[in-house]
Amino acid sequence: MRILLTGSNGQLGWELERVLSPLGQVFAFDRGTLDIGDLAAVAARVRESRPQVVVNAAAFTAVDRAETEPELAQRINGVAPGVIAEEAKRVGALLVHYSTDYVFDGAKRGPYVETDAPNPLNAYGKGKLAGERAIAQAAGEHLVLRTSWLYGTRGQNFLRTILRLALTRDRLRVVDDQVGAPTWCRLVAEATGQILAQRIARGGGESGVFHLACAGSTTWHGFAQAILEQFADEIERAPVLEPISTPEYPLPAVRPANSLLDCGKLERSSGIALPDWRHALALCARDGRQTSLLQSITG
Repeated sequence: MRILLTGSNGQLGWELERVLSPLGQVFAFDRGTLDIGDLAAVAARVRESRPQVVVNAAAFTAVDRAETEPELAQRINGVAPGVIAEEAKRVGALLVHYSTDYVFDGAKRGPYVETDAPNPLNAYGKGKLAGERAIAQAAGEHLVLRTSWLYGTRGQNFLRTILRLALTRDRLRVVDDQVGAPTWCRLVAEATGQILAQRIARGGGESGVFHLACAGSTTWHGFAQAILEQFADEIERAPVLEPISTPEYPLPAVRPANSLLDCGKLERSSGIALPDWRHALALCARDGRQTSLLQSITG
């Protein structure tokens, strides 16, 4: 199997390249070798590689910067996925694409299901929703996997930010009124590999949107507290965590108050379900200790 992977140097893409390698020949492109914003180059890469699967892990992920660079964010998150989808359809390839809980406005009280009406609050979410719709309009074989609060030991994310600040500050103020399920990117990559393996064995599968996130729920404050607990032995003096409200920590991009995703559709179709977010964090922390995560942050 020939697999084209974009965004291979990102936190999710890095994990995906390692998970997908046993499934076939992976043509991995990072931003240096394929700028996802260069639509002509994207189309050319798909045509040259003629893959059976395209996994698009490239994205404009700077949520707040998207507010000041909406055109760039829209081109990468909204337009490029449609181009990839059209080219994947042209060569008969399955497209796997990743989206976000930020396509919703957070007003719902319970977890969101795939059929709930999107209503993004920020430029990042609007771009990702446009990408979903462009993929659907192309009408090729596709899987859009929405995930939430993605983190890992690489790149820029909440886990690494909290650990970096914990080493230099005595007090941290963290929002405690936004609810979601932190999701380790390695588990998303592994689930992607399992989904592809199943589709190979079955000779295909259903196209559409599926939610893929860890079970359980917490707030950003609760997530920060759990991170400090997991790395307590390596942080000489943990900072005091102060819970605050969203208005007390204003940011350029508005975040949804509720980011919970119901992942039952994926579990029913494939038997795949991610563990509780606390268990996932413990696994990630163990991996981080083995790979000297704190040293990489301070170094």
